[in-house]
Amino acid sequence: MRCAARKVLRNVPLTSFQKFSTTHSAARHLNPPLNLDPSLQALLQDVDIALTRHKTPAPSPPRELDVLPPETTGITLRKASLGENWDSAEFLERKSPAAAFGSQRIGSVLLPLELQTSINALISAESDKPLLHVDAERLFKASEEGDGEWNTSYDTKYRSRAKALEHSERDGTAFATVALPAHYSAIKSVFEHLKHRMGPGYHVSRVIDWGAGTGSGLWAAFHTFQQSNVQKHSGDPEATKFSDSTLKSYLAIEKRPGLVTIGKRLLLDVKSGNTAVSWQKSFHDDDNIPQSLGHDTLALSAFYLSSLPTHLARKQLVKEMWESGAHTLVLIDHNNMTGFENIAEARKLMLAMGRKEMQDPKSADWPIRGSHVVAPCPHDGECPLYDPGSTRLVCGFSQRLQTPSFIRRTKHSKAGYEDIGYSYIIIRRGERPSNTTTQSGRVGAVGRRQMVKEAEANVPIRELALHNDQEPYALEEPDEHPKIVRIDAEKPKVPLREDLDATLRQEAFYWPRLVFPPLKKSGHVILDSCTAEGKHAQWAIPFLVTDRVG
Repeated sequence: MRCAARKVLRNVPLTSFQKFSTTHSAARHLNPPLNLDPSLQALLQDVDIALTRHKTPAPSPPRELDVLPPETTGITLRKASLGENWDSAEFLERKSPAAAFGSQRIGSVLLPLELQTSINALISAESDKPLLHVDAERLFKASEEGDGEWNTSYDTKYRSRAKALEHSERDGTAFATVALPAHYSAIKSVFEHLKHRMGPGYHVSRVIDWGAGTGSGLWAAFHTFQQSNVQKHSGDPEATKFSDSTLKSYLAIEKRPGLVTIGKRLLLDVKSGNTAVSWQKSFHDDDNIPQSLGHDTLALSAFYLSSLPTHLARKQLVKEMWESGAHTLVLIDHNNMTGFENIAEARKLMLAMGRKEMQDPKSADWPIRGSHVVAPCPHDGECPLYDPGSTRLVCGFSQRLQTPSFIRRTKHSKAGYEDIGYSYIIIRRGERPSNTTTQSGRVGAVGRRQMVKEAEANVPIRELALHNDQEPYALEEPDEHPKIVRIDAEKPKVPLREDLDATLRQEAFYWPRLVFPPLKKSGHVILDSCTAEGKHAQWAIPFLVTDRVG
């Protein structure tokens, strides 16, 4: 028995005894540190898994964020990265003054808070919200089923007068909810461009609006032509107020009763200040003002020409606008073939009446005679894109609107914006300003950097030679080619900002105007423009030229 037991024990592996002894010793004290090979220990330390140094890292405290003004955040970071080479004027004015003046436009239009409040109150008073959506689809959607496109043209005809009166206020509410914000954004864009082109001295105190609808032109005019002190201190476009406008009189001409009712209702809780707002079904002869007193009067017709049934009715409207005595005439219509042809016909008619006035002996003593186009055309000749009856290209523009919540709920849409297309013309009494080509303000920050780079590239390369200690050291004469070329010394004297803007404003009457979005090709850009000669020109500009001009 003893020999058999020894035999069994002899066959038990040694590791079993080691494991047994290790288990009991672990209960009494900790394991001693392992003696690893130095190369293996270095490897474990490199990957941060060494057994003797493995520790759970402490969580890092949360970082504190510094609140910076939104208008200076990007500039501050840029300034910190550039250090002493920071030049705020060069960073902020990347474009040349001429390029900045020519590309001046507003971004997305925000409805003023007063208008949003009035429309929300109008919708809240409507008891049947689903019916409002049905009316909006019936009036302004191409197809009431499926994904039909929305439009803002209102030309609905009813079989009887009683039926029209029944739907008048319902149609007016749908118009104010869907069409008014879109029309407002387009009119606002045109008015802002008019102010930019006419300069800070341009002043409007009276507006006559043909086809006023529910007051889209009224709201746009009151929130565009603001007092100068208000414009300087107001940074929020939504905060502009109706009562801060320079307008003293607004005459709205509208014969559709439902739109007039809703337009008046939107103004009930709005403080209009000292401005007199009146609504009429038609324009009367006693509404005309003497031409000598019309310098601050603006005649407007927005998205109304397309709703007139005949060419004779449109011609009569344009004639009324011309004879009203207003010095500035603005016509806007939809960005489609019909709308563009209506605008082109009105443009042709008003320029013809201006030329007739220049040839009339009775007007020889008038201080202002004739007419010219302020925008968008750089000429007063025939439109190169207009071909009556067979027009194929449309001169149109687009303005983005940040849609408020009531538009999204009415349309059942999730998009936060919409783009409104329009065609327009701005006619001003008097002759077109003379053409001046001073070439001022043509170089911006990009162009200056390019000029400095080219100047540094033209500096000749100098060879280095070893100095012999036995030869006396002589001071070198100044090189005729300076190492650093200062472009500022070569530039002509820059005029004051006000004088430069006035010069660019006069030159802009003859600058080509882009009529289609640029086409970016490989190595060049194609631009379609309307030139001062009255031609439709297509230019191909290489990228290298655009770098120099910028």
